Amino acid sequence: MKPITKHIFILFFSLLFLNSFKTQAQETDSLNLSLKQAVQKGLENNFGIRISKKDLNAAENSNSWGKAGLLPSVSVGANQTNRYDNSASQFSAGRDESYMNSLTPYLNLRMNLFSGFSVKISKENLEHLQSLSEGNLQMTLENSIADIINAYNSVLLENEKLKVTKDLMQLSKDRYNYILMKKDLGLSVSYQVLQEKNSFLTDSSNYLTQLMNTQNVMRELGKTLGDNNIINYILTDSLEIKDKNFILADLENQMYENNASLNIQYINNKIVENNIKLAKSSLYPSLSLNAGADHTNSMMKYNTQSSTSYSYDAYANLALTYTVFNGNNRKRAIENAKIDAEKSQLQIDELKMILRNNLYNLFEMYRIRKQMLKVAEENFNAASLNLEISQEKFKSGIINSFNYRDVQILYMNAAFALSQSKYYLLVKYNDLLRMTGKISEEYQ
Repeated sequence: MKPITKHIFILFFSLLFLNSFKTQAQETDSLNLSLKQAVQKGLENNFGIRISKKDLNAAENSNSWGKAGLLPSVSVGANQTNRYDNSASQFSAGRDESYMNSLTPYLNLRMNLFSGFSVKISKENLEHLQSLSEGNLQMTLENSIADIINAYNSVLLENEKLKVTKDLMQLSKDRYNYILMKKDLGLSVSYQVLQEKNSFLTDSSNYLTQLMNTQNVMRELGKTLGDNNIINYILTDSLEIKDKNFILADLENQMYENNASLNIQYINNKIVENNIKLAKSSLYPSLSLNAGADHTNSMMKYNTQSSTSYSYDAYANLALTYTVFNGNNRKRAIENAKIDAEKSQLQIDELKMILRNNLYNLFEMYRIRKQMLKVAEENFNAASLNLEISQEKFKSGIINSFNYRDVQILYMNAAFALSQSKYYLLVKYNDLLRMTGKISEEYQ
């Protein structure tokens, strides 16, 4: 068996095996999946979102007046005393013995009545911390949606490339059979047959490589969706381009209002500003209440005599304290809180500048990608028409196999470029939605 014939033989059975495997997978483990279904499925299984939800639950539990220090603390308990004494008697030469036993159950209430408005400020901070957890969840949600969309579109991109390589492989196969038929009729030479064999081998190899790439991105999609099982998804959506004319000024306003990272920084700034009020609360006096009641049962035995007694006690005490001087620590704490607030505002201004610059870059790239898509569409239409005409010319003998092969490669490159232009335009479109906080509304 000649080497090139052996290669074709091996390649033929490889293609047959892979296509059979792919068909079997579609029949057994295939699942129709739209983009919105993918987003919903991915959000349900995403570990980052589930962790963020737990953080939010903890923040909701902590957001209470009891945590802030408004509610009193009540405790109950009991004290027991047991005592035995053996001492020299004052009235005889012997020794006296005495036993004492007492049990005192009690109820105690402690309450902070006033501490410079610190309770109210602490409750506001707890509300801000809950909002912060909600903001972190929203940011995780938006990032996860973007990852799912990109993974889904990556499969669509590789599927389109796979279709192109399969069509080209079929064209090479048809052309190879056509040349074989001409050789049998004495109208072609062995050199032309070898050229078509090489073209068929190359296109078959490209198809196998693209099939492997498609399966790889399919597995990546499953991992992004949180699927433990390897499923051959049948994607029902396509690389649909949403031709939307964004207005930069509107995008900028939406970004300042809805951007998740910026909103998180706004909440952090509120917490820092509240810390100034919290530090100033130490300048006020504090008033606390300590109240309770107890009941004491006592038994005492002295030599041969014994006695019992009991008592009831209740108390309610107020404590007023004011720190006159503590080494200027209160003043330093207030100044440091103000410095933190100034730093927080600078961080907001910096983040706004960074986001604004990124938005302008994204907007410009989106406009350029739209123009590149139009060029790719025109190029693909021209390449498709050229391939169709060249196929007829090749059959009629006007052009040779080299010319036809060049046209075929141009068509493949144009088809790939068109698919990639769609994909990259969708990436920039979704990046704009994510930056302006609109991606959840678009795909949920």
